[in-house]
Amino acid sequence: MKLRPSLARSMARFLALAVLPASVAGITAVTASASKSPGAPTGCQLSGPVKHVIYLVFDNTHFTRDNPSVPSDLEQMPHLLNFLTSNGSLLTNDHTVLISHTAGGILSSLTGLYPDRHGVGVSNSYFYYPPSKIPAFSTAFKYWTDLVDDSTGANDALPNMVFDGQKNTPAPWVPFTRAGCDFGGVSTANIELENIGTGPFGDMSEAFGTGSPEWTDAVASSAAPSGTAARAKAFTDYVGIAIHCAQGGGICASNATNVANSRADKLPDERGGYLGYQALYGAKYVDPAITGGNACVNNTEGQPVTDPFGRCGFPGFDWALAKNTLGYVAQMQEAGVPVTYAYISDAHDNHTSSFPAPFNPNFPRASGPGETDYKAQLKAYDNAFATFFDRLAADGITKKNTLFVVTADEGDHYAGGVGIPQADGSLAYSHTNCSWTTTPACPSNQIGEVNLNIKPKLPAGTPGFVVHNDSAPTFYVNGQPDRTDSTLRKMERDVFALNAIDPYLSSSPAPVFVQMADPVGEKALHMINTDPARTPSFTAFAIPDYFITATTKQPPSAGCATDRDCTPKCDSNPCVDYHFAWNHGDIQPEIATNWLGLVGPGVKSLGIDSQTWTDHTNVRSTTLALAGLRDDYVNDGRVRIEAIETKALPQSLIAHRATLLRLGNVYEQVNAAFGQFGLDLLTASTKALKSTDETRYESIETSIADLATQRDTLAGQIKAALNAAAFDNQALNEQQAKAWIAQAQSLLDQASALAAS
Repeated sequence: MKLRPSLARSMARFLALAVLPASVAGITAVTASASKSPGAPTGCQLSGPVKHVIYLVFDNTHFTRDNPSVPSDLEQMPHLLNFLTSNGSLLTNDHTVLISHTAGGILSSLTGLYPDRHGVGVSNSYFYYPPSKIPAFSTAFKYWTDLVDDSTGANDALPNMVFDGQKNTPAPWVPFTRAGCDFGGVSTANIELENIGTGPFGDMSEAFGTGSPEWTDAVASSAAPSGTAARAKAFTDYVGIAIHCAQGGGICASNATNVANSRADKLPDERGGYLGYQALYGAKYVDPAITGGNACVNNTEGQPVTDPFGRCGFPGFDWALAKNTLGYVAQMQEAGVPVTYAYISDAHDNHTSSFPAPFNPNFPRASGPGETDYKAQLKAYDNAFATFFDRLAADGITKKNTLFVVTADEGDHYAGGVGIPQADGSLAYSHTNCSWTTTPACPSNQIGEVNLNIKPKLPAGTPGFVVHNDSAPTFYVNGQPDRTDSTLRKMERDVFALNAIDPYLSSSPAPVFVQMADPVGEKALHMINTDPARTPSFTAFAIPDYFITATTKQPPSAGCATDRDCTPKCDSNPCVDYHFAWNHGDIQPEIATNWLGLVGPGVKSLGIDSQTWTDHTNVRSTTLALAGLRDDYVNDGRVRIEAIETKALPQSLIAHRATLLRLGNVYEQVNAAFGQFGLDLLTASTKALKSTDETRYESIETSIADLATQRDTLAGQIKAALNAAAFDNQALNEQQAKAWIAQAQSLLDQASALAAS
């Protein structure tokens, strides 16, 4: 995960970067067997043999090798890889969404919606236009019901998770809790508290209420000196861990303590209403609820999960290591929480390094393929999974009664050179900032993204703007000008014409950007939601080695020798920054391509399936279909019937199977962000934006808008029919489906022709 785009998560991570052994922390934690209760609560009504759902999402963890001579992440976790391939299906041609970042990818998998409908089109942070029309910052990581402007609500009173009709996006736990199942969340985007905000619409205010003891704790923590236990206290106690309790109370009503600690689970826009539901927010209340009263949960190594100061509770998002996350999942399941959704942080960042960094002396730095610490981290992850699966099996939680869904948020592009082989079989990399102007120049085993400060590179007269720092930066121009504004149009051309030196590719300047989209193209890619204040002026997709920022010229005190064109990382622009080397957000195949593992009742044993094209929105529909549940809205995704046994499907998904598959496949190519339709329209958009002929620009834009409108209409009809077949047992109309297939193919052909024109 790239830390900088998410202020909320990066600040949180700085506060929580250690899990201390019990011998150091002086803590007694619950034993693994203290609260075992493998059977789901009797009120939990899932499908047939499915009694548990275990959903795991990794941060930037790869099936494909980043270096041909180094086993991939999953290859270095054989206990997980073999579990998926020996017991179920591993689909390795999965795709993420745009912008391809952690928040957006996870939220699409959780909801079955593209970003234009779940609300987070740009992540892990974004800007929006308040009444002043000067862009204002917001993080994408907030609790589910938080507003864009969670400080006052005055600048943008719409939800961060904004849905159709500007309502709050339906919450992913609702089908489960309505079915009588407690739903546990561990570190997963926006389903637990993400920060300790105490503004009128902040996380703490939303969950506990202004003036509550918990809210007062957060105020005190925020006022405490940085780097102290007092500063970390509220974060440790309330962020990152939650249980949304079942209809009727579930674990929230299991004893007087839990009743006292639970709070209203407020979802005011939920279809059909959601009154009377309760939740436990934070490790302070969840840990004793799932351990029989103990204040701490053990990780898979038998040690308590703590903050850096040895206090039981949430360790931080970067320290959502496999051993910690899986320890929480197992403990929740054993305590009778049958549905758990959990996040595991990446293994390719050294979260324990003490390398100096501009933000914090303990800030992590990137590791390269085959590097010693990277291999050790993956080995630790593999050990955690071995222990986890053994523990679940001892509890009677197995593939026979449990649906396992395992995936990752998106892929990455590795920005770096080739490691130098070492005697122990590892590869060594250079962890220093460098550029082509340094002496010596960047070595062949250099690691790190190419930081480019774009602002000094643009000509005088460029309007004021900010960017969402990224390999695919979104630009927000002051005043929110119309896309046809002549000054904005010139800026788009200037940005696309920018050349710089990527030392991994050449010693000569070359184009930085490969594709562009303004609001017309962004809409076709599902990046524009129902909040008009959040629409970017344009998005530029770069060569993936780059990480683009936009700051003013740096004075000497910021790390530059003179007040000139440079970045603070080193006295040049661009500059290689070794702290980060795994870039995403962009459009390249290694970033777009992902994987999905399914194991459990009703899942086919396909092993590795590298052919079936799928994307994140299908995860939701497939999970609910196997669990025997449904959403109260139409999903953008479809049920992956290719990976489900016939006996587990309704008749409506068995009849006309060949046509269903053809329809589903063409639907994805015409509707998915990384489907051929979207990619072709992005190519056409780039031609329009870089053109100096405004007549040609407008002609292409009009064609893109027209095709996208036709696509949206057709996709709406197809997904309604696919959802009805999956969840209402309504058979597909064969002739209508064939007509839709022909229409979709026509749109694909037209988009291809426009891209080639």
